[in-house]
Amino acid sequence: MEISQLRTLIHVAELGSLSKAADRLGIAQPALSRQVRLLEEELAVRLFARHGRGMVLTEKGHEILEHALRVMAELEEIRAAASDLDTPLRGRIGIGFPPTVADIISVPLVAAFGKAHPQAELRLVGAYTGYLLDWLHRGEIDLAVLYDPHAARSLRSQPLLLEDLFLIGPPGSGLSGSQAVPFRTLAGKRILLPSTRHGLRTIVEQCAMEAGITLDVAVEADSYATLKDLVRHGHGWTILPLPPIHDDIAAGRLAAAPLIDPVPVRRLVLSYPADRPVSRLARFAGEAIGSIVADHVARGIWPGQLLDMDQEHGARRS
Repeated sequence: MEISQLRTLIHVAELGSLSKAADRLGIAQPALSRQVRLLEEELAVRLFARHGRGMVLTEKGHEILEHALRVMAELEEIRAAASDLDTPLRGRIGIGFPPTVADIISVPLVAAFGKAHPQAELRLVGAYTGYLLDWLHRGEIDLAVLYDPHAARSLRSQPLLLEDLFLIGPPGSGLSGSQAVPFRTLAGKRILLPSTRHGLRTIVEQCAMEAGITLDVAVEADSYATLKDLVRHGHGWTILPLPPIHDDIAAGRLAAAPLIDPVPVRRLVLSYPADRPVSRLARFAGEAIGSIVADHVARGIWPGQLLDMDQEHGARRS
């Protein structure tokens, strides 16, 4: 049994398709098919049921998949236990962020690397979650901060933050951080939001449904800079996290207020590929990102609730 066979099992199980797994891993489909066949022959069980639309795990396949995931995790722990934690590291690491996170984390993260591992080469990538997921799976980046990714067995994720979203208005709109705005009062306002392909839009639309209103979305723009400029010039209101507009609010260029009934929130996680070892540089990056997020929450720059694995199922949405 080879590690590559377990890695193939994990990705085919998640994607339900040899062709999709081959594209993700950059390996020819016949080679992946052979790995699955050899693993099934060695274990003397059928791991997948084949059908016209792809492949699904059998009952025994589900059981073996859980063992495969634990094997990959244990391999990483062995590597971590053997490493010398006091030695400055060299090498190159790719880290992905959503645009709103990149704006606030990049500077302190580069400073942390400069202090602990000054000879490491950083590649910081800003993109939406769908792109970051693809690059993680392809090995183009080593870890990523993600918003509300779908459960993926091919990722090892730890929750970071349940982030509050705020109503953003132009200067003089009367919005204040000390006075919450009921979500239902957005009815009839000219709203500016990202497109329906964006996760934030989905959250806002769900909150509108819970509040019993329909939003008047006058403009769609997937650029946060565009949304900020449109609001600043009086073309409407938007809903965004606070960190990317913190300086604008402090300078009086924008105004913001928390929303309630319901509170729109996004779950932020830190993710590594589960089928590959996590390098010491990637582990350091993850720890530094967690510390930066906690510091920003403590200083009120990043409103939200810090999460850990035990809090995952108790996260609020009220």
